[in-house]
Amino acid sequence: MTHDDRLSGVLANARVIFFDFDGPLCDVFAGLPAAEVAKQLTALLAAQDETAGAKAAETDDPIEVMRIAHEAGAEIGYKVEQALTAAEVEAVVVAGSPTPGAMEALQAARDSGRAVAVVSNNSAECVRRFLEEHGLEGYVAKVVGRPSGRPHLMKPNPFPLIGAAEQMQMDVTHCTLIGDSLTDIQAAHAAGTTVIGYANKTHKADLFAKAQADAVTDDMQAIADALTTA
Repeated sequence: MTHDDRLSGVLANARVIFFDFDGPLCDVFAGLPAAEVAKQLTALLAAQDETAGAKAAETDDPIEVMRIAHEAGAEIGYKVEQALTAAEVEAVVVAGSPTPGAMEALQAARDSGRAVAVVSNNSAECVRRFLEEHGLEGYVAKVVGRPSGRPHLMKPNPFPLIGAAEQMQMDVTHCTLIGDSLTDIQAAHAAGTTVIGYANKTHKADLFAKAQADAVTDDMQAIADALTTA
């Protein structure tokens, strides 16, 4: 357990909590494997552009396939992105329960008077669908999904975080992001928000510490507890 004693301090200073979606709230591709989705998207891409298709075949990350498609051209990029969004919506319906502790963390944020936004490289559609499926939409003020047609503006670009802070009418320095990937840490640093690394795999704790996350935990329930006492 890496219950970071810095957790409470970081959360005490945060007026708005940004949750990354895939990881902290939901295991998006638990029921519909990411590799399968990536394969479908790659087939769609390869039918239009063999070279891009060959490049996409080297990854099993659907979002990476979409990036490659956009590099190949706006039209095929849009097609692949639409197919990805449809697959994500399908995936979250069969993804199972929220991440253990996630529901409690959302409740604790609300009970402590903090506002919540979900900021994700997944589509806003799939985030909203998942929140609705699990009766969580009441805890989330804003959903900021990937900027359609502009994958270069996804995290690690600070663009989504800066946009989310503006929508919440809050100075970005009074926000904290909870994320489970290096791109979350990088985006937060670039935007000027604090960041809590959710190390849902053992190797991530060291990775996030090296990347200078403000706090690290392997348990969403610890975030709920820290919010209750912060």
